[in-house]
Amino acid sequence: MLEIKNLHARIAADGTEIIRGLNLTVKAGEVAAVMGPNGSGKSTLSYILSGREDYEVTEGDILYNGESILELDPSERAAKGIFLAFQYPVEIPGVATMQFLKVALNEQRKYRGEDELTTPDFIRRVKEAAARLQIDPDMLKRPLNVGFSGGEKKRAEILQMALLEPKLCVLDETDSGLDIDALRIVADGVNALRSPDRAVIVITHYQRLLEYIVPDSVHVLYRGQIIKSGDKSLALDLEANGYADIIDAAA
Repeated sequence: MLEIKNLHARIAADGTEIIRGLNLTVKAGEVAAVMGPNGSGKSTLSYILSGREDYEVTEGDILYNGESILELDPSERAAKGIFLAFQYPVEIPGVATMQFLKVALNEQRKYRGEDELTTPDFIRRVKEAAARLQIDPDMLKRPLNVGFSGGEKKRAEILQMALLEPKLCVLDETDSGLDIDALRIVADGVNALRSPDRAVIVITHYQRLLEYIVPDSVHVLYRGQIIKSGDKSLALDLEANGYADIIDAAA
């Protein structure tokens, strides 16, 4: 589903290279965890996949279902089924959460040539998904993310993901700032979306999230490159021993 080939990318404003020859393949149905120390390029990778304009790809390619997405803007990538859950979801005052969800969902349906949802159908879908994620219905009456706790913001993003049903889900440190109860709820929401035709990339520092979202593969990112890949046991090894030995071996 996703194939990243020899990717090089830099910050557009100052030319600082962050991604330095990254290669990664994620198959349909796979949950791939990307781990690495601070500054290794994990969040940058998520931003580049989503099409954020702050970064410039200077070499290599990103293929999604065999098609290069480098020339697609963020809305086109989203319409094709690429979803990014942010580490720090932003507050958007003045934009009602329910209206945001309805517009986003119907834009996706329009792109696929499907009819827009009627208001009753939309409300039913939201209520069902919100109940599964233990989201207080009153929260959905507020402006998007405004006044939400960290856990509520993450649940709101997983709610978006549940409604949009993307094919490639990129979770950028979704566990950041979550207590154990919120972590379990978010993980349950992600696990409910696992399917043979959907891929998930979980970007995280810690093994604890991977106790709830068990990955099929684990990849260590360091200084803009994947330096080691393995199965879920690799995450356990990193938790026990840190990154030093793997970094030294790759040097």
